[in-house]
Amino acid sequence: MTENQKTKKYNKNLNYSYTLGAFPTIELINAKPDMLLKVIVSTSFVCNDIYLKLVEDCKKLNVEIQVNDKLINRLSPKDNCYVIGLFKKYTLSLNENKPHVVLVNPSNMGNLGTIIRTILGFEIENLAIISPGVDIYDPKVVRASMGAVFNINFQYFNSFEEYLNCFKQHDVFTFMLDGKYTLQDFTGYNTPLYSLVFGNESSGLDEDFHNYGKSICINHSEKIDSLNLPISIGIALYQFSKDKFCNYK
Repeated sequence: MTENQKTKKYNKNLNYSYTLGAFPTIELINAKPDMLLKVIVSTSFVCNDIYLKLVEDCKKLNVEIQVNDKLINRLSPKDNCYVIGLFKKYTLSLNENKPHVVLVNPSNMGNLGTIIRTILGFEIENLAIISPGVDIYDPKVVRASMGAVFNINFQYFNSFEEYLNCFKQHDVFTFMLDGKYTLQDFTGYNTPLYSLVFGNESSGLDEDFHNYGKSICINHSEKIDSLNLPISIGIALYQFSKDKFCNYK
């Protein structure tokens, strides 16, 4: 990005996006330094230890760090944002030798960011998104993920069938309210390659997904109709990976 190019408020057609906040910006620098274009800070943030570290990192990367309150206010919808990192969008592919989480038509930015942070917490680093779905590069998603998005592989697919054709070795588990198996009783997941498939926040997966792999439901109290999507994913990932983490301290 050259000096005379005006930094625009985000839209999905841009070839760049940005982080909102110091922590996701630091994650960007640590995980994807080659994608960093510029760091913008507020005057109220100058001279603290984090700012000095950002100056040092940007100098090493030969990236501009700019103090610009006006630009901060224009790019950030929140008043408590003091650091913004501009970065180039990039393309990734999923690792065919690792387990995946698959989201079918996710529509909520905050949920997507939370899900990204959750899957990374359970060492799942590959996320498939079936279109149409929310833009993973939207700054609201990046912020909700706390920068975890820079530490995963993600890939969009036009349909679930397209995804399946690319990863035929994965065992598929679809999470549905009327799943054939209950997660609490299910013990058939001792496989290194699996795809955990979840539907849209409001509509879930349609009936056709009973035809793929094994369908699983998560039992819960009758006092609610369903669990929040990020909560459901967290519960599922715990169950599928609990043996891995049993010795963690």
